[in-house]
Amino acid sequence: MPETRPANAALPQGARDPRLDFFRGLSLIMIYLNHVPGTIYETLTSRNFGHSDAAEGFVFMSGCAAALAYGPKLAGGLNLGSFRKIWGRAWLLYLVHLMTAAWAIAIIASAAKWFGGEVLLTRNAFLPLTTDPLGFLIGIVTLGHQLGYVNILPMYAVLLLGAPFLIRLGLRSPRGLLAFTFGFWALTGMTRLDLPNYPFDGGWFFNPFAWQLLFSLGILTGLALRRGERFAPVHKGLIWVAGLWVAFCLVWVRSEQLMTDLGHVIWQLRQWDVPFFLVDNDKTYVSVMRLTHFLALAYLLSLPGIVPRIAASRAAGVVRVLGRQGLPVFALGTVLAILAQAIKEVHPGGFAQDSALILGGLALQYALAASREWLRAQDRKTAAALPVHRALPEAPAQKPAPIGQRSAPRRAAR
Repeated sequence: MPETRPANAALPQGARDPRLDFFRGLSLIMIYLNHVPGTIYETLTSRNFGHSDAAEGFVFMSGCAAALAYGPKLAGGLNLGSFRKIWGRAWLLYLVHLMTAAWAIAIIASAAKWFGGEVLLTRNAFLPLTTDPLGFLIGIVTLGHQLGYVNILPMYAVLLLGAPFLIRLGLRSPRGLLAFTFGFWALTGMTRLDLPNYPFDGGWFFNPFAWQLLFSLGILTGLALRRGERFAPVHKGLIWVAGLWVAFCLVWVRSEQLMTDLGHVIWQLRQWDVPFFLVDNDKTYVSVMRLTHFLALAYLLSLPGIVPRIAASRAAGVVRVLGRQGLPVFALGTVLAILAQAIKEVHPGGFAQDSALILGGLALQYALAASREWLRAQDRKTAAALPVHRALPEAPAQKPAPIGQRSAPRRAAR
């Protein structure tokens, strides 16, 4: 059950939690680093220290943000205005996805056409562009074919289509949403339910039917945050369990011997027909291994103390700016990551080139976010400077007197 905070800890409507902006910005940074493989900076991201990565954090915090933004609008029930707002956001995500996919195709095609980067057409699901171009184009537009590193927004858009129902269920019955989201996740894993690919076989890499679990847990966390509560209580036993599991996962992924031994254990469990999503490190179906690692890490980072102070500090302001402008920053970062991959392929370089690509890309993303923040501030100043015109009450209409009965105008007294 949620742990109640003091009443004054409730988040006012329209206010932003600095932790949400900070960790969303941090996730965007790590996603960009991971999307430019082969650099030393890639080794600094969270996926090198456990089973989950920044994608889990991004989806979880998207659920938090959706609950904070749309929860008050759905408090009275499902309504047309909320559907228009949330589904309009899903439509925007679809359009942004098409834009980033088009830029990715243009970048890889240019590298292959003019710079000797033909090998790029054999990676990251670009092959149908040359072997089945018509099917490729159909798949891109219908979301049946998603390019590598350009495939998270479709999943997010699908989750937003279900967000009004999930948020409303969370408002009415948090336990009901908790039971539904875990049940649907388990059903998805047992049946391998997924949306279809085209022209390739199989399903989406980011399966929205499985990833809705993280999104829904984010919704429950955001709704509790709005009320000034914690969805997961601060409890010494939970802290120990979460800390030990995060520490064990760190040793697990850094030890070759442990990886080999536990890999054999997982193989044996699969021979005994234990469902794969309960034992494998599967990202498509959000396996238990990834899920528990992320939840333990998120729980530790949510504890009161030093982390909230760091997130709200002046030094973390740059990261919070990125988090507040999540969608445009993510879109630009995706395009820049594909460009960096192409550059590294046609012109292999060392640490200096990698640093220019990584740090330069992050600088451009911050410049975009900061410029949008500045423009928003200017719009607020302009709106505040406009005069407020108050409508004066109209005098009751009087019926004009006949012409012969109208009185002559009075003369000014001398």
